[in-house]
Amino acid sequence: MGKVSRRPAREAAKQALQKKHQYRELRQQQQAAGLIVPAPPSPASRLSPYQSVEEECHARTEAVTEQARVFRAQLPTLLKRLRQIQDTRNPKKLKHALVSLMLYGILVFVLHYSSRREANTDITRPMFEHNLRLLFPELDSLPHADTLFRLLSKIDVGQIEHAHIDLVERLIRKKKFANYRINNCYPIAIDGTQKVGGATLWSESLQEKRLSGSDQDAPEHARYQYHVYVLEANLCFHNGMVIPLMSEFLDYQHGDTEQNKQDCELRAFHRLAERIKKAFPRLAVMLLLDGLYPNGPVLERCRDYHWQFMIVLKDDSLPTVWTEYGALLKFKPDNEHRQSWGERAQHFRWVNDIRYEYGPNHRHHRDVHVVLCRENWQALDEDGEIVTKTAKHAWISSQKLRRENVHQRCNLAARHRWGIESCNLVEKHHGYRYEHLFAKNWNAMRGYHYLMRLAHLLNTLARFSSALVAQHLAIGVRAFIQFVRSTYSGPWLDPPTVKQRMERPFQLRFT
Repeated sequence: MGKVSRRPAREAAKQALQKKHQYRELRQQQQAAGLIVPAPPSPASRLSPYQSVEEECHARTEAVTEQARVFRAQLPTLLKRLRQIQDTRNPKKLKHALVSLMLYGILVFVLHYSSRREANTDITRPMFEHNLRLLFPELDSLPHADTLFRLLSKIDVGQIEHAHIDLVERLIRKKKFANYRINNCYPIAIDGTQKVGGATLWSESLQEKRLSGSDQDAPEHARYQYHVYVLEANLCFHNGMVIPLMSEFLDYQHGDTEQNKQDCELRAFHRLAERIKKAFPRLAVMLLLDGLYPNGPVLERCRDYHWQFMIVLKDDSLPTVWTEYGALLKFKPDNEHRQSWGERAQHFRWVNDIRYEYGPNHRHHRDVHVVLCRENWQALDEDGEIVTKTAKHAWISSQKLRRENVHQRCNLAARHRWGIESCNLVEKHHGYRYEHLFAKNWNAMRGYHYLMRLAHLLNTLARFSSALVAQHLAIGVRAFIQFVRSTYSGPWLDPPTVKQRMERPFQLRFT
């Protein structure tokens, strides 16, 4: 790299460039050894690929109409369910139908509008409205965003989620996700996340967290944060597709108020599990849970519902199970499996049929199966040297582990629990404004949340559909949505061409 520069910034840049070349060489060595599968290329930094206005017009028409065809294939089920919502408004003063308002709310989140004010400014422009109604004639007229807020404040917003569930149930019934099952089960990950926090108690349902002060201090001397916390359930498939499924809001009033205990994630889990079972009574389910959930009541709930599970087992969780695992492992020398997965060399060890006792006087028990995975891989340290890194993962399984199923259950199911965490991050930071209230009204806030999750579901179906996957890979997910949004804003769409494309037969297929 030459002699050391007297300029610190230039020397740091030279070291960063050298490390980049070393990292590239390491990846090439790993690919040559067959350790990793080449990742799909990132969107290229390049000039516009369109050589003429006609070419860009064709690309925009194709993107908008194919996305709309994916959405419209789901609308019959969705709108049929939304029409069942009881409209509490005065029928003599109605200007916008309830279904039209619901569809408007979904499209606001589909197109990544960050607030009611931004949606008001943009969507109601004449050209935008003309193009939108060209593809969605159910929009008899576009309302003011506050009209939707007033509706959500009064109706039973839980019915919006019921429409969402009906749509997912229809997709499952048509076997759209059948190729991504694990042990013939649909993997459902459950995880909690904070939606928004602040110093104002604008609803009695908000959770609270004390930031300063103690129990002995006067209430006026303590400082609290009030926040919305949600337990989310998503279908997490090993191809990276994550389907939003259900949301369970933690409500302060669902806690043990007599003992001054607010609602918690474990309480919400049992409510959410009951709702999943009611919505999908015969669905083969595999729960993917983090280290909060390995306890007797959760295992008992899964047994009662005949659900499989893969639950993270931390080092300080279930000490009696860990003791049994260590004692029995030396008598099970054949219970191991070695393999390469991506860039990692993995070594699995497991022990089946460990008795876990719980409850008063250990009256209850359940046989669980514990698997431990140790893995190592090569990476570059801060000095650009190749070092070997290690990691350890452990889970408890509802089914016995064997060489034939350990990879599928651990890598393709349990390890893909990260899908729900990635989904939460996407909804928070990639356009869906998960942490934005949209309304300081508990009922309306939940309604906006359900509409946002429904919009994310529709965008996910479009992203993984065979007709649009190439465009998403070429420019990226958020760039594609911005591309569609800017198309609605201009005179790009020719009505006869759009009508012809929309009338073609359509079947949703995933890559």
